Amino acid sequence: MVTSKTKPSSAPFVSVDSEELILVNRSDEQVGFMAKDKCHDGDGLLHRAFSVFVFNERGQLLLQQRSAQKRLWPLFWSNSCCGHPRRGESMRDAVPRRLLQELQMTCELRYLFKFIYRANFAGVGSEHECCSVYAGISSDSVQANTHEINSWRYVTPEQLDRQMKTRSQIFTPWAILEWERIRRDFRDIAAAL
Repeated sequence: MVTSKTKPSSAPFVSVDSEELILVNRSDEQVGFMAKDKCHDGDGLLHRAFSVFVFNERGQLLLQQRSAQKRLWPLFWSNSCCGHPRRGESMRDAVPRRLLQELQMTCELRYLFKFIYRANFAGVGSEHECCSVYAGISSDSVQANTHEINSWRYVTPEQLDRQMKTRSQIFTPWAILEWERIRRDFRDIAAAL
């Protein structure tokens, strides 16, 4: 396992508090729009989101450590990439856009599942998301956007299983929930992609 600290870069900011997120009901039907910071206040407003798990050709999963600038779960380890579709943007467009913005990576993505979760971070705010989960394989080199990512590393699925069991407090809650379901429903996901 190799951990790489991101180097300062001139990468643009790709997420701002005033960005409008898509509010949804429990059936993932659009019901309105709200600024990102307001969506994350208190118990959070249910909004549309996505998570991506990117594997390399050796079957190792790319993890990112969130930037210290993040309001929610700063410096926690998480899946390869997360984000929100923008107002008027489809998931089909949003997911590869965010993968490029955060990591300068491209890959063929497979939709895995959708779920709803809510998690509170130390009274600072909450995530309440209807989250679509994708996975893919990429041979691209990582060029992390330092506004989003503090550091990154590749791990084997077995290493991640052990780390989430013994050090779950260093991971974002959605990454844990998603990985548990991936391991249950798509046991050898890297081989299946």
